Amino acid sequence: MQWRNSAVRYGLVSVSLHWLVAIAVFGLFALGFWMVGLSYYSGWYQTAPNIHKSIGILLFMVMAARLLWRWISPPPPALSEHGRLTRIASKLGHSFLYLGLFVLMTSGYLISTADGRGISVFGLFEVPASVTSIPNQGDVAGLIHEYLAWAIVIFAVLHGLAALKHHFIDRDRTLLRIFGR
Repeated sequence: MQWRNSAVRYGLVSVSLHWLVAIAVFGLFALGFWMVGLSYYSGWYQTAPNIHKSIGILLFMVMAARLLWRWISPPPPALSEHGRLTRIASKLGHSFLYLGLFVLMTSGYLISTADGRGISVFGLFEVPASVTSIPNQGDVAGLIHEYLAWAIVIFAVLHGLAALKHHFIDRDRTLLRIFGR
């Protein structure tokens, strides 16, 4: 498999970044869903949020790299058998996922830094709290984070189902391309 995208398929870098982001998003969602139910006396009460924040910061970095890579190595064009509506839906869907993830991660950052403390990323480095003056910052960002997380996960499931529809019903190469084939 080639490193860069070609006119017919995604390259190794794009495929790897796609699946890494997908695993991280669903893992973070599961961790977030689980950790909000923890009691103060749970041994995971502080550990789980720290893991969630650290992975979230790393995911932000991966998404930034993914955007840069997309500029360096543009994705293959839509398949010729895709109609106009499918092409538009694909562009809008991918745009929502990219924009939604960046807004989701920004809201997570705003929740975590609302008290003025930075975010330690697995003890390796710290992301400083640069925005702390928004009224009700933690609460507003928390609502955005919660609802957007649900929206992105539901939309990502629909995205996967659409790929399966293309593969099994339409019998086109859409799904195979994101595996680099």
